[in-house]
Amino acid sequence: MSAVDLRQSAGVTLLTSDDPEPVEIVNRDGSSEFVLTCEHAGNVIPALLADMGIEERHRRRHIAWDIGAGNVARRLAELLDAPLVLQNYSRLVIDCNRPLLAGDSIPVFSDGTEIPANRDLDSGARRARADEIHAPYHDSITALLDDRSSANRPTALISVHSFTPLLEAAPEPRPWDVGLLFNRHRSLADRTRDALHRENDRLSLAMNEPYFVSDVDDYTIPIHGEKRGIPNMLLEIRNDHIESESGQNDWAELIARALRNVAPEY
Repeated sequence: MSAVDLRQSAGVTLLTSDDPEPVEIVNRDGSSEFVLTCEHAGNVIPALLADMGIEERHRRRHIAWDIGAGNVARRLAELLDAPLVLQNYSRLVIDCNRPLLAGDSIPVFSDGTEIPANRDLDSGARRARADEIHAPYHDSITALLDDRSSANRPTALISVHSFTPLLEAAPEPRPWDVGLLFNRHRSLADRTRDALHRENDRLSLAMNEPYFVSDVDDYTIPIHGEKRGIPNMLLEIRNDHIESESGQNDWAELIARALRNVAPEY
C-alpha cells in the first residue's frame, strides 16, 4: 500500500471495531500513593494504516514504542499496588507524550527512518489520531487523578519510559542505566536517585538524561503533574536492560524497592 493510499484510507475516522482500545487501566483503585503512566507501552498500528509504509524491523525498534517499558510498568503496578494507565498504540501513529502542536507529535522521520504514512497529512487525518488515541488516553489519566483528588488521596505521578543506548542518527553512546527526568519539581527525582543508589551503588544514574522535561516537548508531566502541583518525575530505563522478561522483572523489583523508601513531599 502506498503512502498516498495510507493517508486516504485513514479518512476522518481512524479506529475501527476491530482495533484495540487505545487505553488500558490496571489496578485503578490501588492503594499506593504512586500513580503510574506509560505513554509508549505498545506498538499497535490501526488496521487502516496497515504497516505505515515501513518494514517490520522498524515497527519493532525504539522509534515505534518504548521497548520493555510497558511490562516494567505492569510489574511495578503489581509490586506497589499502584494504578497504571497505559497507551497501546505506536508512538509513530501519534505520540501521547507530546503536545499536539509539537513537530514530532506525528513524526515524518524518527531516528533516521522515514514514516511514509505520516507525510502530508490533512487536518482531518491528524484530528482523527488526536481525538481517537491522544485524547482518550489523557482523559483517562485526568479522570483517575480527579477521583483521587476528590478523595483527598496523596498522589505522586511517575511516567515510565525506556531509551535506546545508541541512536542510529546520532551514534554517541548513552551510557546510563537510568535517567530521572523533571522540570520545575525535582524533589521526587532526587529522592528516587538516592534510594536507587542505596539499593545498588554501581548503577549509573543521570538527572535529566538522555532527555529533559519541558512544556514544549512533553505532555504527561507538565499537564498531569506540574499543573496539579503533585510530585512527579519521568523515569527512563535503558532498553537493553529490559528487553527480556527476566530483565523487566528484575528492574521492576529494584525500582519498587527504591520507591517504597521514597516519601514524596506534598
